[in-house]
Amino acid sequence: MLPPVKVLYSMENPLADLQAGFSVSSRQFSRAVDRNRIKRLMREAYRLQKPMLATSIEQNQRRLSVFFIYIGKDKPAFENLVAVFQKIIQRIQNRMHESH
Repeated sequence: MLPPVKVLYSMENPLADLQAGFSVSSRQFSRAVDRNRIKRLMREAYRLQKPMLATSIEQNQRRLSVFFIYIGKDKPAFENLVAVFQKIIQRIQNRMHESH
C-alpha cells in the first residue's frame, strides 16, 4: 500500500520559480528522529522527480510553491514514496496544462 501524502500548492508564487516544503505530524511520530527520517526520504523522492516538474513549469511559464504533508501512521518505505511522488508530480503537471 502506498503511503498517504497530502499536497498543498499554489500555481502563482511571486518569490521563486519552484519551492517545496515538507512536514510530518508530531502527533503521529513523537520522536524527532522518525519525523526527520521521513522528511529526508520525502525530500529525496521529490528531488528525483523535480526535473520533470521544473521542465513543465518552464514550458508553461509558471511559478509554483508546493507543500507535502505526510499523513500516514507508519514509517514509509523509500520505494513507495518515490511511487507516490511520481503520481503527485504527474497530477500537478496535468493541472498546469488544464489551467494554461
